[in-house]
Amino acid sequence: QVHLVESGGGLVQAGDSLRLSCVPSGRTFSSNAMGWFRQAPGKEREFVAAISWIGGYTYYGNTMKGTFTISGDSAKKTIYLEMSNLKPEDTAVYYCAVRDGLGYIKRSSAYSYWGQGTQVTVSS
Repeated sequence: QVHLVESGGGLVQAGDSLRLSCVPSGRTFSSNAMGWFRQAPGKEREFVAAISWIGGYTYYGNTMKGTFTISGDSAKKTIYLEMSNLKPEDTAVYYCAVRDGLGYIKRSSAYSYWGQGTQVTVSS
């Protein structure tokens, strides 16, 4: 079984920064990209960012570009999310996920494996 472990979440103030990590464990798996999604209470899961292992291309949600930066290590299948200038509306559980097919990279249905999530809370 594939396990993805997110870490780095916490309680911060508006304007602060955080760095999330996602490290896999368990059996080996193939992937062509990995990404971050988030879900706030009462809202649908939202695409945050993704990185393609083919060419290293990065993709961001509409409101994340400029303040969030995704990076990763394709050999270790580990990804990171640097978040700066955090706002209360960034409060959510952040999930990392593995894409091993050809679905649209910004859509959650394209991802096969998911972590348990890490809580990010931004106070005003």
